[in-house]
Amino acid sequence: MTEKDRELPYYEPVGNEIDLFERAWRNHLPLLLKGPTGVGKTRFVVHMAARLGLPLYTIACHDDLTAADLVGRHLIGEGETYWNDGPLTRAVREGGICYLDEVVEARKDTTVVIHPLADDRRMLPIDRTGEMLRAPDSFMLVVSYNPGYQNFLKGMKPSTRQRFVSLRFDFPSAEVERSILVGETGCSEDVATRLVDIGRQMRVLKNVDLEEVASTRLLVYAARLIHDGMDPVEACSAVLVEALTDDEDVAEALLEVIRASFG
Repeated sequence: MTEKDRELPYYEPVGNEIDLFERAWRNHLPLLLKGPTGVGKTRFVVHMAARLGLPLYTIACHDDLTAADLVGRHLIGEGETYWNDGPLTRAVREGGICYLDEVVEARKDTTVVIHPLADDRRMLPIDRTGEMLRAPDSFMLVVSYNPGYQNFLKGMKPSTRQRFVSLRFDFPSAEVERSILVGETGCSEDVATRLVDIGRQMRVLKNVDLEEVASTRLLVYAARLIHDGMDPVEACSAVLVEALTDDEDVAEALLEVIRASFG
């Protein structure tokens, strides 16, 4: 790890994702990140923005997010109307990175906005002001979604997907996940090893007893509490059990796994 890497937001590479991101950015290509919740997609984007020295605008997409929320709108203040740029417009003007997290959750009219930015045009039309912004060379559009949550109502259209270079994220290997926990929290190798083992045992329960499983993010949370001096079983109960299930029988079964590792 170089001195520059130590100064950046912590991120543990698992493949060629850093190289791919930098090449996509240099070639003015938008990037699609896909993978389950809590495996590092957002942290990766934060790391890359800092690495490239670019401003980052992150938008957590949801059912009520409209094109106006991205582009901007007229507001009234002190007796007059003025235009207020949205985060997408600010990213374009400043030549930064705009990251739309869980993009398929947003309303469909947002697709109309991002299409001309996600192809050779690299343009952002602002209908309400009559502007047509051309994205500078440093601008990059990054979006993400969780394929596990997709259904026929909230899938990404092929016409949209084919505008992006795609990068798949998944749970890291046990070795990499241990390094993440130690590097992110300062916990001991022993604690990291035990937590990674617990996480892997819980992940085999997906679609059987659990709708969602222990993400790397949750393991990091547990490691932080343990490193702060909290009892490991209590920390794992609060972070890994209560966050994943409301079923008392399933919760007790998960606690047994935890007690077996830290008992």
